[in-house]
Amino acid sequence: MYVLVVNAGSSSLKYQLFDMDGEKLIAKGNADRIGIDGVLEHQVIGRDKTKTPVPLPDHAAAIKTVLSTLVDKDAGCLDSISQISAVGHRIVHGGPWLTHPVMVTDESVADLEKCMLLAPLHTKGHLQGIEGCRKAMPGVPQVLVIDTSFHSTMPPKAYTYPIDWDTAQRNYVRRYGFHGTSHRYVSGVANEYLDVPADKSKIITCHIGNGSSITAVQGGKCIDTSMGFTPLDGIIMGSRCGAVDPAIVPHIMEAEHISPDEMADWMNKKCGLLGVSGVSSDMRNVRRAIEEGNERARLAVDILVYEIKKFIGGYTAAMNGLDCLVFTAGIGENDELVRSEVCRDMEFFGIKIDEEKNLAWRSLPVPGDISAPDSRAKVFVIATNEELMIARDTVAMCSMA
Repeated sequence: MYVLVVNAGSSSLKYQLFDMDGEKLIAKGNADRIGIDGVLEHQVIGRDKTKTPVPLPDHAAAIKTVLSTLVDKDAGCLDSISQISAVGHRIVHGGPWLTHPVMVTDESVADLEKCMLLAPLHTKGHLQGIEGCRKAMPGVPQVLVIDTSFHSTMPPKAYTYPIDWDTAQRNYVRRYGFHGTSHRYVSGVANEYLDVPADKSKIITCHIGNGSSITAVQGGKCIDTSMGFTPLDGIIMGSRCGAVDPAIVPHIMEAEHISPDEMADWMNKKCGLLGVSGVSSDMRNVRRAIEEGNERARLAVDILVYEIKKFIGGYTAAMNGLDCLVFTAGIGENDELVRSEVCRDMEFFGIKIDEEKNLAWRSLPVPGDISAPDSRAKVFVIATNEELMIARDTVAMCSMA
C-alpha cells in the first residue's frame, strides 16, 4: 500500500511517499515557491536529488507536478498514480474542533476552515493543499492528521490560562501545544524499549530544534507541554523568545513605537538564540561563535540548557517520577553538548548519561540509549519521523472507513 504524505504550507508543498507494506520511504521532495517562480526538489531514495525550476501558480499545480514526477519514466518510482492508495495531510493546528485524525470530508474541511481564526497562514496552506489533492486525485481517500491532537489529553489545569474566563472562551484561548506528531512518535518508540508497562510509563520528550517544545507523557498520553496558544510559548528557540513576562509586550511596543504585527514579527523572528547571541538562529553558527570566545553566544546556549532543565524538573514533579528522557529533532539529535549540559547535575532526578555513548549514539541500536549504567531513568536519543506517523494514521483511518 502506497501512501503519499503531504505537508502544505503557504508557499510550499513537502511530500513523502511510503510503501507501507514495509514502512519504507520511497521518494520525497518539496514543491517550493508556489505562486512565485516555482522550483521542485525531488529524490527517489537511492538516487541523486534533483532541483528543477517549474511553474507552480498554485497548490493544485504543485500537486499535479508532484504526481507527474512520481510517474515520470526517468525521475519517478511509480508506474501509475492509481498505485497511491491514500493521502495523509499534516495539519499544524486543529483548534478545539479537530482533536484526532479524520477522513477528509466536507465536514472535516469545514472544521479546518474554522482554524483560520487561530493559525491563518498554516491553515490557508493546508486547505489549498487538500483542495489540490482532491482535484488531482478524485476518489483517493485522504486523511487529516492533526499536530495539536496529541496534546488534547491535557487536563484543564494544564491547558487553561489564568485569564478572564468568558474572554478566553469567546476567543478559543487555551494551551494547544505543537510538535504533537513528533512527541507521539518518539514517546511511542521509547515505550517499546522500557521495562515499564506503556500505560504506566512516565516520559519527558524534548523536541529541540529551530522550534522547540517539551512534553510530559504519562501512560502514553500528554499531560502537559511547553508550547501554548501558539508555538511562541515555552523555551528559547532559534528566533522565538519563548515565554516572557507579558508586560514586556506593551512596554516594547510603546518604547519602540511598533504595531502589534511588528511586535509579533519581532518576537518570532528576531529573538531567541538569534536575539541573545546576535549571531544566528542556527545552533551550529552559535557553537562556532562560542569557540571564538563570543560570550553572548555562550549565554544564549546557557539559557536554552537552563530552561530545558527547569521543564524536566517541573514535569518530573507533575508525574511524580521519571522513567525516560528523550531527545529528538535538529538540536536534540545532533548537538551532543546540549544533551550533555542538560543531563549534567541531574542525578537527583535519576538522570545520568554515558558520555562516550552520547558522542556515538547514531552507532547504537534504536532507541539510542545513552544512559549511564547507574542511571535510574533511561535517556534515549530517537530520530523523529513525523511523516511515518502520519502515514500510519492514514492507513489506520482508511482501514476503519
